[in-house]
Amino acid sequence: MRRNFVLATLLVAVCISVAAAQSKADNANQLTKAEKAAGWKLLFDGKSFTGWRGFHSQDVPGGWIIEDGCISRIQGKGELGQSGGDLITVDQFDNFEFTLEWKISKGGNSGIKYLVSENLPPTGKSGVSFEMQVLDDDNHPDAKAGINGNRKASALYDLMPPNDKKKLKPVGEFNQVRLIVKGNHIEHWLNGEKVLEFERGGEALKAAIAQSKFKNTKGFGEIAKGHILLQEHGDKVWYRNIKIRELK
Repeated sequence: MRRNFVLATLLVAVCISVAAAQSKADNANQLTKAEKAAGWKLLFDGKSFTGWRGFHSQDVPGGWIIEDGCISRIQGKGELGQSGGDLITVDQFDNFEFTLEWKISKGGNSGIKYLVSENLPPTGKSGVSFEMQVLDDDNHPDAKAGINGNRKASALYDLMPPNDKKKLKPVGEFNQVRLIVKGNHIEHWLNGEKVLEFERGGEALKAAIAQSKFKNTKGFGEIAKGHILLQEHGDKVWYRNIKIRELK
């Protein structure tokens, strides 16, 4: 009897968890009345690529699809693989608060870049700018590369690591991101915790750039207004609830 009771209790818990996840998915890619009043706008309607295009392209790159209410990247190389390129917003932004949710495949790598200029670099399918890293820390080798964890999930990629407040969800679960860009002040938030902040043009950032892969990239870190970019890295990734509000 006790065994049956325990099994029944576990089954109820699983059903509640699944129902909660489904309810959240059903409510994804929408704005509440409070969000609308606060000036938030959707950057993804859950159904189309309206407002998005390829880096250095007016078309959506091959390999990007809409799946289960998410902007998703097909895994692998070839016609629908790595040859596609990054996805960027049509619009550009300077002072803003930005949020989205992401989940990554096992061993996966992607990224959220911001203040992206198509003049830096002038050619290619991949944008160069500040990047909030999207990564499976447990299974991707980048997590052990770089300096002091500056290539792990939520890091300012190859520049600054997240702090010890970081709480990363397991592979297969969505992480909630918040980015704040206000003047030269920039913050990365992950799952409700501020995991790093820096000043664009500040001495700490200059020192980080000087020992990074971007040290010879002319103009890196100097862009004040640009696109938001979802990085194509050949791995399966999902993005949803992509929202922004412009700050004065």
